[in-house]
Amino acid sequence: MRKSLLFLLLLIPIRSLAQVKITGKVINMTDTKPIPNASVFLNNAQVGNKTADDGTFTLSNVKPGKYDFIISIVGYETYTYSLQAGSANIDLGTISVIPKTFQLNEVKIRPDPNRERYYAIFRQQFLGSSANAAQCKILNSDVLDFDYGEDTRILKATSHDFLEIENKALGYHIRYKLTNFNFNANIQMLYYEGISVFEDLKGTEKQKRKWRKQRQQAYLGSPMHFYRAAIKDSLTTENFVVMQLVRKPNPNYRGGPNNKYLQSLINKPLGRAEFFKLTDQEGLFAIGYTDCLYIMYTKKGRDPSDNTFQAFNMPNNATTIVSFEEPHAFFDNNGIIANPHAIIYEGDWGISRVAEMLPVDYEPVVDKK
Repeated sequence: MRKSLLFLLLLIPIRSLAQVKITGKVINMTDTKPIPNASVFLNNAQVGNKTADDGTFTLSNVKPGKYDFIISIVGYETYTYSLQAGSANIDLGTISVIPKTFQLNEVKIRPDPNRERYYAIFRQQFLGSSANAAQCKILNSDVLDFDYGEDTRILKATSHDFLEIENKALGYHIRYKLTNFNFNANIQMLYYEGISVFEDLKGTEKQKRKWRKQRQQAYLGSPMHFYRAAIKDSLTTENFVVMQLVRKPNPNYRGGPNNKYLQSLINKPLGRAEFFKLTDQEGLFAIGYTDCLYIMYTKKGRDPSDNTFQAFNMPNNATTIVSFEEPHAFFDNNGIIANPHAIIYEGDWGISRVAEMLPVDYEPVVDKK
């Protein structure tokens, strides 16, 4: 996708909805034998497990929403299935997975003298350069494969196994299988995607309280927060302001990330109906606009590293410019974009990286005195 209270607070989840179980069985398509110890999880969520000796599995505490169910096993093709969790338990039945076919060729392995440079670029772009990123560590960078074009200055990367990422800022251990990473240094454009599962780090009660606070801070003003607020029609009460930004190509543009457009802001808030649409699919919503959306979150200041366009006389709030590559981007109840190629973020959301990433089933808390 193209980043002190003096009261004793009772922390209450905003959405206290029924949680369901997902069950099933995993077998080898070739010989129909059960597959034990396969990783089964909901993508980008905190729900995951392993299959038992007989291939069966149970995923518990699944919150309502749309998810990609993943089965990942060494030596087999990754299995993906989109599902909608509601109030009833889900039985996926018997799932057959396909063994991978390997062709053995002679491979000459030579150390890449540029790998350290490629990894430094990757780490900064993937994890970010925020205070949170400084507390993140990739524990097994050797699973990364890089490809760099000296002429194009485009760095591409994938991982042949799950990256193990420790985020001590938010208290998560993340397993992330990187399927596509593309960073164009000429225009400072980044796109990455993959499958992941989150686990809570172990810590003291003091650490857990700090992590809850940090997670809340990462959520507030984020794309997840914005899309969930749009669904509830509470953008204004949740401190978002959306305006129209008109862009035209700059005839004097000579390359680089800046001055590509002539831009003017229509200083009048848009109504939700002007960019938000319902769809004919349950749990799926659409966002789209003919011009760009200029989104401000008024409870957060602008990041000093953000050098994107700031309209004249606008407050120094965290601001994101959203542009569309397709008529609509679609998102689910969890506030997750289903077709990330359709949308580009610049500004606050654009500089947010994996260091600020929350699981899709994250539930913010409200403070009740």
